[in-house]
Amino acid sequence: MRARVDRLFAWRGLVAGGLMLLAVLARAATAAAPAPDDELVAIGRAIYLEGRLPSGAALVGTRMGTKVRGQAAACVNCHRRSGMGSVEGDYLVSPITGHALFGTGGRVVATMDPVRGKLMNQAHEPYTDTTFAQAVRDGMHVSGRPMAEMMPRFELGERELRGVSAYLRTLSSTWSPGVDEDVLHLATIITPDVDARRKQAFLDTLRAAVLQKNGNTMPGKRHMVMAAEFALNTERKWDLQVWELQGDPSTWGAQLEEKYKAMPVFAVLSGLSNSTWAPVHAFCEQQGVPCWFPSVDAVPEQAKDGQYALYFSRGVALEAAVFAAHVQTLPRAQRPQRVIQVLRDEDPAHSGAEALAQALAPLGIRVERRVVRAADDLRAALKGGGARDAFFFWLRPDDLRALDGIAPPSAAVFFSSEMGEGEGAPLPAAWRSAARLIYPYELPQKRGANLAYFRAWLNQRRIAVVDERMQNEVFFAVNYFSDTVSEMLDNLYRDYLIERGENELSRREGRRAEESTRDRQQLRGIAVRSIEAGNTGGSPGYSMRAPGRAVITAEENLGKRTGTSVYPSLSLAPGQRFASKGAYIVRFAHAEGADLATESDWIVP
Repeated sequence: MRARVDRLFAWRGLVAGGLMLLAVLARAATAAAPAPDDELVAIGRAIYLEGRLPSGAALVGTRMGTKVRGQAAACVNCHRRSGMGSVEGDYLVSPITGHALFGTGGRVVATMDPVRGKLMNQAHEPYTDTTFAQAVRDGMHVSGRPMAEMMPRFELGERELRGVSAYLRTLSSTWSPGVDEDVLHLATIITPDVDARRKQAFLDTLRAAVLQKNGNTMPGKRHMVMAAEFALNTERKWDLQVWELQGDPSTWGAQLEEKYKAMPVFAVLSGLSNSTWAPVHAFCEQQGVPCWFPSVDAVPEQAKDGQYALYFSRGVALEAAVFAAHVQTLPRAQRPQRVIQVLRDEDPAHSGAEALAQALAPLGIRVERRVVRAADDLRAALKGGGARDAFFFWLRPDDLRALDGIAPPSAAVFFSSEMGEGEGAPLPAAWRSAARLIYPYELPQKRGANLAYFRAWLNQRRIAVVDERMQNEVFFAVNYFSDTVSEMLDNLYRDYLIERGENELSRREGRRAEESTRDRQQLRGIAVRSIEAGNTGGSPGYSMRAPGRAVITAEENLGKRTGTSVYPSLSLAPGQRFASKGAYIVRFAHAEGADLATESDWIVP
């Protein structure tokens, strides 16, 4: 171990001098950019983002002998909204911001290549108007070599070229709001519908993870920082604001604007809601503030087309789509003729119910919605269900407990795991034997390896398990954000954060899964020491939201990891906003306990 550390610091010493010189160049504005011409910038923006010329005609380019037009030819497809580039398979798309092309603010230093590892941008002479035209029209690099054939050769006039040049000079030209020289300002958002116990567990987990991150960047403790970040001195302390909303959702937008005006933040880190998230999502899109993996049940429908929010899944809308996909696989004679949805009058339930009605409509299945306003209404809501019907329950645990003493119907019964707490749902025994769950998580019997480190981490910090799914989501959000920001170095631009979040997720999870062998030995020791110290926090169990101790209780739970979260796999691609895309249909394996048996494979609707 000592030798490994010595080698690491020796390597850092070799590269530190060169990297620090690059840092000086990157941070110093060696050439002040002229004030942008708004009209030219608008021309360039339309070409870059939409592939649209000032005349309204489509942009035309030639790639590998084939014409591409309009949106398909737009620069944003490869160079992204930030202009910081991307990776297309084995092909590295370089940054084309004003800093990178024209040297308007010194060198751009970025790590961009997940295929070949860390790769610093190669130096080249700044482009001039003449060499920029040659690059765009003829595919000729400023060095005189031909560019890769993936780069289209565009048909652009002089004014259109000047427009593109003017727009590129605006891309990622200054740090985004919320970024200081040494501090990154962040916020988390909590809606008023969250009960006090879950809110406290959320804040305990979030603050502990942020505290750990800040502790690793204090003087003398920079061992957790990657080498390039260490040498360039780009690591910053995080300042986390907690924005608790009050009152009716119609007022949340104004509340957020006031909080943001008082303290602009670089991103919204995690977040918690049991009701609507739509006003928060709208705020983030309007302000261009990244909303980074909040823990919410109801994801706004417009999220799929947004630019600045990344979510774990579609929430209740995903459950609706998975149920409809499951029904569609059944032989026609086995499909329900009617689906009766039972729900409270609250937003997550109604957004899920609406999504299910829309998904079942093409199948010709009648859908009813029965709203209960008190637990006593449940008995009435179950009346009239026949063998060819199916009930879908969008209910919280308190209503599930109220099913005690009510006989299950002869119809098939399905439950939302998002709202009912999955295998922790407090269903009476008679209902457990009949219930089917839409289950958008890794199965309890398998996810122990994924959560081994997380559970040991909770134990070390004496944080009680109140809602394991939510607390793991918070832990994941903080650590993935930290990994992503580290890789960005000093390029702290919001668009670039989202792009890196899309590009790095599956690689990051795959890398963490490969570390499972090393983690097994380390975490077994941590778990044993936690137990010996009496740091158990409650009774054992794997229930997603059941209080219990966060310890490793069986050897098989230190098996092969598939990631670091409660989900079987997380991945994103450019433009995707939901990292987990499917669910199982499961039933309870026993009248008691949390073990589940699958009734379907992983369904991706």
